[in-house]
Amino acid sequence: MAGTDQEAVRNKQVALKHYVSGFPKESDMSVVTSSISLKIPQGSKDTVLLKNIFLSCDPYMRGRMNKSDSPFFVAPFQPDPPLNGYGVAKVVDSTHPNYEKGDLVWGFTGWEEYSLVTCPELLIKIQHTDVPLSYYTGILGMPGMTAYAGFYEVCSPKKGEYVYVSAASGAVGQLVGQFAKLVGCYLVGSAGRKKRYFLEGIDIYFENVGGKMVDAVLLNMRLRGRIAVCGMISQYNLEKPEGVHNLMQVVGKRIRMEGFLAGDYYHLYSKYLDMILPFIKEGKMKYVEDVAEGIESAPAALVGLFSGKNVGKQLVVVHGK
Repeated sequence: MAGTDQEAVRNKQVALKHYVSGFPKESDMSVVTSSISLKIPQGSKDTVLLKNIFLSCDPYMRGRMNKSDSPFFVAPFQPDPPLNGYGVAKVVDSTHPNYEKGDLVWGFTGWEEYSLVTCPELLIKIQHTDVPLSYYTGILGMPGMTAYAGFYEVCSPKKGEYVYVSAASGAVGQLVGQFAKLVGCYLVGSAGRKKRYFLEGIDIYFENVGGKMVDAVLLNMRLRGRIAVCGMISQYNLEKPEGVHNLMQVVGKRIRMEGFLAGDYYHLYSKYLDMILPFIKEGKMKYVEDVAEGIESAPAALVGLFSGKNVGKQLVVVHGK
């Protein structure tokens, strides 16, 4: 519970200097230092104070750097306040009945060393600590739920089907590929370039790239194929996104093409854990991480997503446990 001790500590933060057009640069962000009390202010109800351990670098964050009147599925960042996104943290202080000092959580937090969170409903308490804690930025966090929902819930795979995954070395793509193999599908994944290994066509395409990639895939989809649209990273930094020219293929081949968000499926999180945790512990699922050390490295780590510098899930270590 909150107390009267107002001990203050340094709090390094990553902030957006200004809105971005084109490819983001490290110089579009700044690392600033403020201070924060390790006790929640008196009278603050249902609030938690977090010590951030890991921060997650995710491609969708690029859209939040734009100043745009067009609707986006999450609010844009504001210049000067710290960025926010997914992370893993430890509760330092709490006035919320569901959280106690020492609890480990994953969910939305600030890009800073410590965060005062007034909407802890965006946090999920970590119950399983016999796996790497960093996994809750990836395979056991939002990217894991994205891969699970997009592949199993949107695409409904069947053994023997032909599956193509673009951006297959990323946080989500590497999981979809392994899920496809577990189901017994024929799998091809690409990282950066198209591959031509589908002489009999594609039943399921897990879309992470957009642009010319999806245009080429549409020509190779099989009858009643399914496309799960997770993201379009090739388009995020373009002032004028590329058009798609082969959409009539959707009609003739009766293709189902569906966009989705992981948040639509968080009610299935416990079901997902029941499936994935045994696979992790038995060595049937592998997860590659690309780890940057220190909050000062966060801008470079985030920008690197858009030039292919990362291999696997990009995350930033802020504090040890």
